[in-house]
Order: sequence, then C-alpha cells, then structure tokens
Amino acid sequence: MKQRVDHFNSVPSRARRWMRAVWAVPVCWAMMTSVAAEDTVPPQGAEQAVAAQAHSNNTQFFVSQLSTVPAPTVGAKAWASYDVNSGQFISAFNLDAPIEPASITKLMTAYLVFEALESGRLQLDQEIHVSENAWRTEGSRMFIDPNSRVKVDDLLQGMIVQSGNDATVALAEAIAGSEDAFVALMNEEAARQGLHHTHYQNASGLPHETHMTTVRDIALQAANLVERFPQYLHYYNQKEYTWNNIRQANRNRLLWLDDTVDGLKTGHTKSAGYGLVSTALRDGRRIISVVVGTSSDAARTEDSLKILNWSFQNFEDIKLYEAGESIVDARVWEGEEKSVGLGLNHPVWVTVPRGMGEQVKPVAHYAQPLIAPVEKGVEVGTVTFMLDDHELAEAPLTTLADVSQAGFFGRIIDKIQRMFN
Repeated sequence: MKQRVDHFNSVPSRARRWMRAVWAVPVCWAMMTSVAAEDTVPPQGAEQAVAAQAHSNNTQFFVSQLSTVPAPTVGAKAWASYDVNSGQFISAFNLDAPIEPASITKLMTAYLVFEALESGRLQLDQEIHVSENAWRTEGSRMFIDPNSRVKVDDLLQGMIVQSGNDATVALAEAIAGSEDAFVALMNEEAARQGLHHTHYQNASGLPHETHMTTVRDIALQAANLVERFPQYLHYYNQKEYTWNNIRQANRNRLLWLDDTVDGLKTGHTKSAGYGLVSTALRDGRRIISVVVGTSSDAARTEDSLKILNWSFQNFEDIKLYEAGESIVDARVWEGEEKSVGLGLNHPVWVTVPRGMGEQVKPVAHYAQPLIAPVEKGVEVGTVTFMLDDHELAEAPLTTLADVSQAGFFGRIIDKIQRMFN
C-alpha cells in the first residue's frame, strides 16, 4: 500500500557530517555536561482505543457519498446503517435528531442484566420476586402474576421476545432494588459508553418528555451489546415465547424474512411511531440498521430490510493492517538503531464502496524527533486512513520495538547532526 507520511529532513553527506563535527568540537565539549539532561523518552500516549473509530461530527461524512448506488428511499423519521466490524456509519438520516426510543430502551436494560449475569450478581435459574409495582406496569406485558417467583431466564424471554414491561421492571428491581435506582444505572452506563444524547426515565421505554435518544446512540449501544455479550444474542432471534399459556411472537418480522437477521429490538408508542433496530451477519460481516418514526409495523420491516441489503451489497470491509504490522519507519536519534517501526496494537478495518479498497491511503502523524531510549508500545502519534481526501478512520500509532540508547559518542554525533538539520 502506498504510504504518505511526515518525512524527516535528509541526512547530510558523510563528508559534510565530519566537517560539521570538527567545526563543532568546542560545542561538543560544552555540551558534555548536559548530555544526560537532554536525553528524553517519547511521552506516553492516552489509553489505546479498542478499534479505529470513524470520524464523526455535526457535518459527518458518510462513505455512502462515494458510492454510485444511492441509499434506499425510506419513510423513517430518522435512520442509520452502521458497520460493526469497522465502527463506521455507512449512511444515516437525522443521525443526531432527538427521538423517542420506546421499547428499544430495553437494549440498555438487557445490557445491565447481562452484565449482572456475567459478574455473578444474577443467575439464569435464579427465581425473582414479582412485585405489585412490576405487575401493574402499563404497556406490553409478559403476563406474570404478582407476588410470584419467576426465573431470570424466563423474565429475559418475556422482556426481549415478548417486550413485556412487567418483566422488564421485575428485572430492574432485582438488580437495583427499585426501577428509579436502576434508571440511574442506565444513565451512568449510557455516559460510560459515550451515548451523549441519551437520557432514560424508565427501564421499559414508556413515553416521557425527557426519555430521549438518537439513532446514532441506538446504533452504538446495539453494537456494544452484540460485541460484548454474543452469548446472549440467541434471545433476540427467538421467534416466540409462551408464558402463562399465552403465546406471543417476536415483533421483529425480519426474523421470518431473512435467515441472516439475528436481532434485535422493536419499539412502538403512539408518539414515537414504529421503530426497529435490526442486525444481520453475512459472511462474518455484521451490519446494524436503525429506523424510527415509521408509520407501521410493515413499514419499519420493509425499511430495515432495504437498508440491510443495500449496505451488504454495495459496501465491503477491508482489513488494512494487522496488529503489529509496520505502517511507517520513524527516524530515531541517539539510539543503537536508527529507526523504529510504527504501527497499531489492533487490526484496522474500514468500510468502503465495493472495489475501492485499494484507494485507501494511510497518512501518519507522529512526534519528532524521537529520541532514544524508545519503549515498545508507546503511543507517539496517529494514522488517518483516507479515501478521496475523506477521513474514514483514525487510530493511534505506537512503537513496535524497543530502541536502547547509543553510547556516549553516538549520542554526541546525533546531537550535532540535529543542531544543523
């Protein structure tokens, strides 16, 4: 792959270096007492990101803008297509507009339940007391009985498959003691995940004027759930569940239309309209589609399938570099080695229109000068991946090897060279 990087100044010829060294002998002796004080180590960088993050702001560029195939026409109030492998939004409409999530809220409720299961604070076969408060919760229901005891596994199916608000509140109370306390945990987790435009007022998604989110936040939260808790994804592709002799079908109709769809959650209230966050896995690539504010169950299903098919058919994921693969060699001063490779701690993927992968170029920016000793794994800059002058992703650049300090005279010669470069 062609590389565009920041270059160091050219090194002078051998003759010129020795002429400068002779001329600078007085300077050399004057510097001897300060050599140790001038030796530095590149500063430690910030904590590494888990993966390269797509560039995003209020005027966000979408990779779909480089495609000759336009996005499908959909009737949703807001929508987004998100590639989980690369962490890029392929396209979106009203990405950051405030919307009511309705029962899509239950993604966060389930996330905290899964977290409690993994930490051992809950067990799937643990029986939970159903309070009067949970039983009386309005909206869609699992039809659990008050003052009964129901296993966590059953309540999860009631919440996810049947979208039962009563099951949702019962789980919230089991974790936090009350729904209000659980909602505080939901908002804390939203902040931790960087869902900056999300605020919860209840665990189930009942309408409230300050219970709001965006399709950006929904997509990111859905991606966090499927990546962190794949062992629980089977709940989301379960087509039906029976409790109290009442059989209820999963409201995600895509489960019957496309075998690659394995989730996630529907939502509907009169004020929010019909929404659906869906996900499909095809040939190892996962796409998340979010549509909200559609006019009917059929409309949200049709819009979602359009977005998923368009995203899979017209875009592809390209692995640009493996973890530990050198992207650029950086000059090292005053070291036993004259250069060190800079690369990534993690593989980097980008999403591009099909056939455009070879056009992606890395642009590296890193601290200069790099002065030995250099430690392996130190963040010294960033690399941006560009396509047609558009930024697709950015990741931290780290040193790939240790470079020990050169001997006394080697350091002096490099100091003199740097004075005249």
